[in-house]
Amino acid sequence: RQIRAHSRTPIVFLSSRDDEIDRVLGLELGGDDYLSKPFSPRELLARVKAVLRRAQAPAHHTPPLTHGPLVLDAARHLCTWNGHEVVLTVTEFALLLTLAQSPGRVFSRQELVERAYGAGHVITERTVDSHIRRIRTKLNAIAADPVETVYGLGYRMRERLESA
Repeated sequence: RQIRAHSRTPIVFLSSRDDEIDRVLGLELGGDDYLSKPFSPRELLARVKAVLRRAQAPAHHTPPLTHGPLVLDAARHLCTWNGHEVVLTVTEFALLLTLAQSPGRVFSRQELVERAYGAGHVITERTVDSHIRRIRTKLNAIAADPVETVYGLGYRMRERLESA
């Protein structure tokens, strides 16, 4: 459940348990597929390919996220503040989008690493600090800082953003 809460990475359960309850539980816990031993390598490969196809299928267009003067359009990778475009890297955009989706919520550096890079990447938490600093530099050119540091915990998006 923790992986599924922070990532859209497909999950295939491989198990020696073949009872219906085990398969149902695996799928209810967030698995995309469940394969019991014994299985052939060809079947495993076919199932992994199918799960990856479903995961890469184009998602329905989600409307841009608007939080005060900040607009984040994930489909177009476009960030604007009061109509002024702010050019962000993929990682900066992912971090800002994560924060803007839950204004006021404190995200730990580790949570932000998982959201921006996905689970399983070995990235130091201080790398997040560098990305946040660059986001602030870019936004401070046209606006007040929308990201607050919560010392000892992480970062959060301000609940109220003022137009500059």
